[in-house]
Amino acid sequence: MNSLGNPAAVAARQRELVIERVFDAPRDLVFEVWTQPKHLVNWWGPADFTLPFCETDFRVGGSYRFCMLSPDGIKYWVSGRYQEIVEPETILFSWVREDEGGKVWCRNIVRVTFEDDAGRTKFRLHQKMFETVEYCEQHSIGWTQCIDRLQQYVESPS
Repeated sequence: MNSLGNPAAVAARQRELVIERVFDAPRDLVFEVWTQPKHLVNWWGPADFTLPFCETDFRVGGSYRFCMLSPDGIKYWVSGRYQEIVEPETILFSWVREDEGGKVWCRNIVRVTFEDDAGRTKFRLHQKMFETVEYCEQHSIGWTQCIDRLQQYVESPS
């Protein structure tokens, strides 16, 4: 039996998130905007969220910690460590999500890639392995809105 029909393989694929997008912006700019707090605070998080706390040590082995603040005042914390950085192509980092009380409810790995496409950027986010399909679906909604904001930020005139 191939992996397409294997129930375990199907279940695993449902707990992985892949988002791809093409930005009408140069790869160096998109990479920079993904890595520097002065830019992150302008687009990171789902729609209508703010990023009142953004700390990052962007180097292999360095850590990051962000607080995403929802419009209704709920704080969502995310942190992790940078495991691989190939400028301006790839960033691999751990992902730890906490609720407002500090309880970890999601722990996995994220790889983002930035590919030059004749002055545009082919972007890919791959996050795995979620504990549940529901957690994956929740992150899909949040990341899609976040990437929408990133796209608007890098494509808007300065």
